[in-house]
Amino acid sequence: MPESDIISLAKDYENQTKQLKDELYRLGWHMRGSLSYQDLFYIITAEDREILHNIIKDNIELTQKAKMPLL
Repeated sequence: MPESDIISLAKDYENQTKQLKDELYRLGWHMRGSLSYQDLFYIITAEDREILHNIIKDNIELTQKAKMPLL
């Protein structure tokens, strides 16, 4: 594999890692500390994250419909 392809692949992996970290930290913020860093990064599965994201999405929508503040 040419060096330029390896560098490109490494940059892609770095971007994917940053996106995953951003997603996990946002999930942790919404969960208000009920999940630890270790839970978020090493224990819960991608399926668990999807379920939690759906719960958060539903709660945000309900909060907006009720015109309550979302912190």
